Amino acid sequence: MIFDAYGNSIEANPIPVALPADSYEARMTDFWRLPLFNGATNPEIEESTTMTEVEFKGFSKIPRLNRLVIATEKIDGTNGIVHVSEDGAVLAGSRNRWITPEKDNMGFARWVQEHADELRALGPGYHFGEWFGQGIQRKYGLTEKRWALFNIHRWADDAVRPKCCHVVPVLATGMDIRAVTESALDLLRTEGSRAVPGFMKPEGVVVYHTASGHLYKVTLEGDEAPKGKLAEGLK
Repeated sequence: MIFDAYGNSIEANPIPVALPADSYEARMTDFWRLPLFNGATNPEIEESTTMTEVEFKGFSKIPRLNRLVIATEKIDGTNGIVHVSEDGAVLAGSRNRWITPEKDNMGFARWVQEHADELRALGPGYHFGEWFGQGIQRKYGLTEKRWALFNIHRWADDAVRPKCCHVVPVLATGMDIRAVTESALDLLRTEGSRAVPGFMKPEGVVVYHTASGHLYKVTLEGDEAPKGKLAEGLK
């Protein structure tokens, strides 16, 4: 037998009832915003959002800062994407769109079309790189254009990489992100570009933090300035 606050017997699963607004139970329930113990419910709670209606999102794990860092040369060109489909079709893209020889970006789509047979060796998927050289940004003193792949882990080996492709040079590695960055920048200051040896005005470095998967860039000149302002200074 179950008894209410007044000693009266009630059923184990009572039918919800509404109490008089001036009753003790109603006043206490309103104060604590809790369901009434005798089966009546608070309308405010009934209308509120339940936990099952909201997607739960936990706080992501924080990666360790002192993990392997890789600094590569930041080449000053334009972004170029090659996509190879499962059936062998090869597409070209810029940073934000697919391109064709008719609607090109600095001749990259035409180059991809001309080298499609070689580029299929990259395998299915997206392949990102920098299209640089003659007529593009710093030009690097080149009389031709080149495409340098960003994925150094997969394409650093000349024997594996398609002959028509280059790869961004690794400048420094280590566990201290600041030390690795400064070492790479010093190398560029004293020796010039590794992508195009002899070119003494390289742009900067890209730093890859392996634990977080994040990329960061640092330029040798005007690192604090917006990109547009820096470009004006290079003209």
